[in-house]
Amino acid sequence: MIPLSVLDLVPVREGGSVAESIAESAKTAQAAEQAGYNRYWVAEHHGMDGIAGGATSVVLAHIGNATSTIRLGAGGIMLPNHNPYVIAEQFGTLDAMFPGRVDLGLGRAPGADGRLAYALRKDIRQTSEAFPQDVVELRARFAGQAVHGVSAPQASGAAVEMWILGSSLFGAQLAAMLGLPYAFASHFAPAQLDQAAYVYRDRFEPSETLDKPYFMAAINVLAAETDEEAWYLASTNDQSFVALRSGSPGRAKPPIRGYRDTLPPQSLALLDQMRSVSAIGSPETVRREIDAFVRRTGADELILSGSTYDPAAMRRSLELTMDAVKEPA
Repeated sequence: MIPLSVLDLVPVREGGSVAESIAESAKTAQAAEQAGYNRYWVAEHHGMDGIAGGATSVVLAHIGNATSTIRLGAGGIMLPNHNPYVIAEQFGTLDAMFPGRVDLGLGRAPGADGRLAYALRKDIRQTSEAFPQDVVELRARFAGQAVHGVSAPQASGAAVEMWILGSSLFGAQLAAMLGLPYAFASHFAPAQLDQAAYVYRDRFEPSETLDKPYFMAAINVLAAETDEEAWYLASTNDQSFVALRSGSPGRAKPPIRGYRDTLPPQSLALLDQMRSVSAIGSPETVRREIDAFVRRTGADELILSGSTYDPAAMRRSLELTMDAVKEPA
């Protein structure tokens, strides 16, 4: 059994609130910790009514206070949106609060259109091009170095575990060159998964951080007592994906039985592409599909993505999944 971790988008339900979503995420992190998951990551998204994790470091502080052993981190911080000095301060502070538990996953895609870029006061194209240099600056600041003559005391010496995230070959190449662990976003962008894993391992250069590659792959997972019930619960996430791709994202909706049967062929094809890296069903089904995915990727760790309308059902899914993969073959 390889380590399993959790990726949380901090979804906001129809009829719910941001405060309720953050509280539910803390409860889910507690459940993940109790079940034996390795990490609990929160993803940065902005300008989306249905996702409450935009102030990622603040949400992580709340989750950290609700837990005691599970690693917590950003999966990830979209670095083009930020000044690396500020991120060094934030995550150095998190490490001071939760020593030895903090991960910093870094992504190059800003996840922002022109309007949001203006709201952030960022030249997204320029800052995206500076991504490799900003990653190097962050690593230097955590090592206690003063960059351009300016130190970051909150970051100096912090034991923050840095990761490169990606959905293309760029991140794989950068992670390999810097000798950092690499996480691939195959839960929503599976097309280059196998090639990215190969490139990362083939080009990996040992560093003070790692002496050999460490590859984590994301997979959509939702477990329930039966296959039928799991697919029913997963229709909440399906609705969110279709709404996002059609340009009308919103809050998480209640599940719908037979939802896929209502979709036009184009939407169904998009959904099937995204769902190509998934384990949805009964514990037996989930275990079988996770085993196949591990064999396919050779991943050192998996990070599980998924959500449904009822947070209690999501926590039950995490419990069923962990119990299933722990079963002897």
